[in-house]
Amino acid sequence: MIIIALGANLESPKYGLPLQTCQTVLSRLEELGLEVINSSRWLKSAPVPISNQPWYVNGVAEIKTDLTPKDLLALLHRVEGEFGRVRTVPNAPRVIDIDLIAYHDVISKPDDHLVLPHPRMHERAFVLLPLMDINEEWIHPVLGKTTKELVSTISSDQETMAFSED
Repeated sequence: MIIIALGANLESPKYGLPLQTCQTVLSRLEELGLEVINSSRWLKSAPVPISNQPWYVNGVAEIKTDLTPKDLLALLHRVEGEFGRVRTVPNAPRVIDIDLIAYHDVISKPDDHLVLPHPRMHERAFVLLPLMDINEEWIHPVLGKTTKELVSTISSDQETMAFSED
């Protein structure tokens, strides 16, 4: 299973509100040859670490591709650039963030900015809760725990809510 996470908390001048940007990104990834097998509901989440920036819209998708993990990450970064992502400081607000969360059972160490599975995904409500929509029995290849088990360990200081367009 290949899992990507999408998030945004700034309006895009070209694509609109964060929800519209995230939805358009999924369509763009399909145009570029990725097959979106399944996608989660959208979730609103407070920034991690906690700050006064706007809340995020987050979701995850299961995709299918023949690209290698490194080539897939390069494609995701290219799409972020197309959508106006500018990398400044860590955890800065952004018009789009696309992370490669897992690539089947591949386990890698820091190498060319690619660590699989994503090194903090098991600590993030904004990844795990949407992943429950897709596969609550997915097993983290390093920790050997299911999505459902990982959700039970999420820190209580991570605020999330179901998305509503209000």
